[in-house]
Amino acid sequence: MPLAPYTPRVERRSSGAALVLLAVMGAGAFLAGLELMITAVALPAIVSDLAGWQRLREASWIINGYLLVYVVVMPLAGRLGDLWGNRRPFLAAIGVFTLGSLLAGASQSLEWLIAARLVQAIGGGALIPLATSAAAHLYEGHARPRALGVVGALTFLGMAAGPFLGAAILDAAHPDAAIARLGLPSDGTAAALLAPSWRWIFYVNVPVGLVALALTWAAAADWDTPRRPGRLDLAGAGLVAAALVGTLGALTLLGSGSGSGAGGLDPVVAVLALAALAVVSLPLAVWHGFRARDPFLDPRLFLRPSFASAALVSLLTGYGLATAIVGAAVFVDRVLYGGPDQQRVALGALAAATAIGALVSGWALRALGLRLVSVAGLAASVVALVAMAGWTPDTGIPAAAAALALFGAGFGLTVTPRTAAAAAAVDPSAYGAAASVVTVARMAGMAVGLAILTAYGSTTIDHLYDQVYATADAYKQFVPAALRDRPLKDGQVVAALEAWAAREAAQVMVGVFLLAAVVTAAAIVPALLLGGRRRILASEGAPAPGP
Repeated sequence: MPLAPYTPRVERRSSGAALVLLAVMGAGAFLAGLELMITAVALPAIVSDLAGWQRLREASWIINGYLLVYVVVMPLAGRLGDLWGNRRPFLAAIGVFTLGSLLAGASQSLEWLIAARLVQAIGGGALIPLATSAAAHLYEGHARPRALGVVGALTFLGMAAGPFLGAAILDAAHPDAAIARLGLPSDGTAAALLAPSWRWIFYVNVPVGLVALALTWAAAADWDTPRRPGRLDLAGAGLVAAALVGTLGALTLLGSGSGSGAGGLDPVVAVLALAALAVVSLPLAVWHGFRARDPFLDPRLFLRPSFASAALVSLLTGYGLATAIVGAAVFVDRVLYGGPDQQRVALGALAAATAIGALVSGWALRALGLRLVSVAGLAASVVALVAMAGWTPDTGIPAAAAALALFGAGFGLTVTPRTAAAAAAVDPSAYGAAASVVTVARMAGMAVGLAILTAYGSTTIDHLYDQVYATADAYKQFVPAALRDRPLKDGQVVAALEAWAAREAAQVMVGVFLLAAVVTAAAIVPALLLGGRRRILASEGAPAPGP
C-alpha cells in the first residue's frame, strides 16, 4: 500500500542541532563499518573453536554472508528512508544490529554464528544509507559535500579499524582467567557464553549500540526527513540476492577439492550451478528494474554517465579495499609472523589515513572538483598496491605501514566524490536510493574480493600442505641439506619450514596485490566522467532531476 506524502515537523535545524544529528548518524555508520571487517582478524580463532580448518570455505560465510545480506538490505533501507523518513528506520536498524551482535557473541556452533551474522547485517546494512541520506538532507550548498565526507570518514574509519580493534580485543580479553578466578566451572553456562575471547568482538557492540539508540531517540525526537509515496520492491531484491549468491558461491568454491562442493555436490557441478544462477538472475533483475514502478535497483539511474561512473568507481575500489585490509593482515600474520602490536601499527595506519582522506575529500571538492580529487586518490592507491606487491619477509613494519597509509589516504579521497556525484544526479527525494546504490557497489566489490581471496588462499594452503606431506620425507626438499637427516618435528626443521612458507606466502601476495592494482587503475576511466569543479558548484544550487 503506497504511503501518503508526509512533511516532517522540522526539516531544517540550527547549525548546532544539525551537527549533533550528524554526529549521531555518523556513529551508526562507524558501527556498521567496524563490524564489516572486525571479524576478519578473529576468523582463525573462531574456526578453530567452532569448526576446524577443514571447514574454512564454509566458515568464510561468517564474513561473506554478512556482506551478502548487507548488500541486499542497503537499497531496501535507502528506499525505506525515502518512504518513511530516516528516523524510525535508523532506530530500528540500531536495535537489530545490537540484537545480532548479542546473538553472535553467544554462538555455540558455526551455523548459529553465521545466522547471527545475517541478523547483524540486516541492521548494519541499513545504517550507512540512512546516515548518508540524513546528512544530505541536513546540509545544502557547499556544506553538503563536507557533511557527506564526515559520514564517509566515519564509515571507512570503522571498516579499516575493524581488524585493528579485533586484534586489540583478542590480545586484551582473558575471559577464561576471569571465570577461573570467580570459581565458576569451566564447562558451565557462563564459560560457554563468555569464553573464548573472540566472543567479545561481538559483545563490545551491545553497550555501544544501546547508547547510540538512546542518543538517536533523544537527538532526533522532533526531526525527520521528507517522505514520499511508493513501495518496496521485494521481488527485485530477491533477484539481486540470487545473483549475488550465485556469484559469491561460485567464486568461493573455485579450486576446491573433491567432495567440498555445495550440498555434497562435485565442486565443478556446484560452481556451474551457482554460476548459472547468477547468469540467469542478473538479466532478470535488470529487466524487472525497468518494468517495476519503484525498483529495488533502478537501472535507469545508470543511464546518467555521472551516476554510472560513480557506481563503477565504487565497485572497483571496493575490491582494492578488501585486498588491502585482508591481504595486509595476512601478510603481517603469516609472512612477518607479527603479533597484535604489529597488527595495530600496520592496520592502524590504514585506518587513520582512510579517515583523513575521506575528510579531506569533502573540503577538496569545492576547490578541485570531482574528477581531479578522484583521480588523485586512485593514483595514490595504485602506487601503494604496487609497493605492497614488492613486500618480502624482510619488509619491516614501518615500510608496510607507510604503504598502507598511502593506500588509505588515496582510497579516502575517492569517498566523497562518488557519493556527491550520485546525489547530484538525482532528485532530493531519492537521496537514500542513490546513496545505497553507490555503497552497494562498493560492498559488492569487497564481497567479490573476499570470495576470490578465500578461494585462492584455501587452494594455495592445500597445495603447500600437500607438498610438505606428500610422503614421509617430502618435507626434506624444502629445508637446508644440513637439516635433512632430522625429523619433521625437530625445532630447527620447523623453523626452516616456517621460513620457506613465509617466502611462498610473500610470492602469493605479489599476485594478489598486483591484481588489485590493475582493478583499481581501471577505476580511473569512469572517474574521469564524474565531472569537475563546475559540476559541484552547479549541484549546490539545485540537484539535477532524477531519471
